[in-house]
Amino acid sequence: MKQQQKIVWSGADERKRQSKPFDGEKVYDACIIGGGVIGCAIARELSRWQLSLGLLEMRSDVSEGTSKANSAIIHAGYDAKPGSEKARTNVAGNQLFEPLCRELHVPFRRNTSLVVAFSSDGLAGLRELKSRGEINGVDGLSILSQAELRRREPAIGPSAAGALLAETGGICSPYELTIALAAHAVLNGLDLQLNCKVGQIRHDGRWFHLQTSRGPVRCQVLINAAGVYADTIHNQLSRQPIEITPRRGEYWLLDKSVSDAFSATIFQLPTAMGKGILVSPTVDGTMLLGPTAEDIDDKDDVRTTAQRLDEILRVAAKTWPDLPRGQFITSFAGLRAHARQNDFILGEVADCPGLINAAGIESPGLTAAPAIGIELARLAARRLNAPRRSQWQPAWQPPQPFRLMETEQRARAVRDNPAWGRIICRCEQVTEAEIRAAINRPVGAATVDGIKRRTRAGMGRCQASFCTPRVLAILSEELGVSRLELTKFGNGSRILTGRIGETVRSHEPPAADAAAGGLEVSHD
Repeated sequence: MKQQQKIVWSGADERKRQSKPFDGEKVYDACIIGGGVIGCAIARELSRWQLSLGLLEMRSDVSEGTSKANSAIIHAGYDAKPGSEKARTNVAGNQLFEPLCRELHVPFRRNTSLVVAFSSDGLAGLRELKSRGEINGVDGLSILSQAELRRREPAIGPSAAGALLAETGGICSPYELTIALAAHAVLNGLDLQLNCKVGQIRHDGRWFHLQTSRGPVRCQVLINAAGVYADTIHNQLSRQPIEITPRRGEYWLLDKSVSDAFSATIFQLPTAMGKGILVSPTVDGTMLLGPTAEDIDDKDDVRTTAQRLDEILRVAAKTWPDLPRGQFITSFAGLRAHARQNDFILGEVADCPGLINAAGIESPGLTAAPAIGIELARLAARRLNAPRRSQWQPAWQPPQPFRLMETEQRARAVRDNPAWGRIICRCEQVTEAEIRAAINRPVGAATVDGIKRRTRAGMGRCQASFCTPRVLAILSEELGVSRLELTKFGNGSRILTGRIGETVRSHEPPAADAAAGGLEVSHD
């Protein structure tokens, strides 16, 4: 077993490496498939041991799948079936979440959650949830009367009859957490490989041999955290197949102007398909409605539909009758990896030693991620008989956002670096300095969406209609590539189609005079 060489992320050079074929076979002691919050939580914990560690992510960035499009809720743990993996890891993960976010410099708020009954018949359901939560070991559960609920949340609908209060409920930024987990792991030796799609896999009894889109990979322990594709990985190696169904959930997002409508996350009584339509503040000050729950066949289908978005509005109106429909700024959808047994699939596969599953991770997977990361990292380290590292680098701390600085802090920042004084995203007050730092940080951005998730540039009211050309210009300069090559989220999602003069000439008859200029279509 060899000590993994520390890899330092260096902006443009590192991003260029991430698009090239491997120089020969990659060999690791342990390799993780999947760069979502689960895979990155495992990677961070496993970087505490002396071993060579890789992570393969098929997309252009971490947190590009389920981890970027979910409810961002830290669940208390009252809903999961007692004795299930969901119940066990939810409660454990909830207790780990606040110190983890503090260590990684990720926003987190324990805003509490309320499950609301909208009829007297529903009060029995609240008592059942409370009893289930107490069996699961959840602290801070109580039933609120109608009057107590209305004092806490005056905007709640008139038919609300009572609520289950969960004091340990919270909210976080799931994509910021995933990026921070990956960055901390990279600082401690993780070899992160993006744009690396895994194809065929075989096991020779000692080594796993993987064919990927960037070249061959070999490892002794293989950790399957591939989200909706986890069954594709598992079923190549085990005679006991698993089945993962993509469950699509659609959401509405509202502007910060309505951020004070509710302080707690408001649930309606859950159903067999999930926890229902919620109304929740976010750590960034916006308001979130959703999700729907629709089982589909396509593992990449994240489109939104008029029917499902209308469903959210209809159901959410019971919680929020005065829902301000003029304050919506965007809608989106994400996929949950639903396993047939309706529980997480965790641990080493019985008929394939060295294959460790983190499969079927749907809600409350975000909450459970810290606990799953610790548990499966320890399992992998024991199988490899790896010693603990004597030193572990602390997490990288991003610069404080300009929008959160006091006046004196802003003035000092601008004096030290004038780029702090140039606002690129007006809606979210994101500066040029923050965008450049987001590119050159550990696990830095190389796409417009990558910038968005690290700085909030483009997440505001105008949804990037003002700042996109300027973000492209900075990405082009820092990465040393043409703006024509830059994408929204990788995988061919180019934003610019050509230069104005060249585009005009390509569409004119040969005899036409096309002596136009050569400006890129970027509105700079």
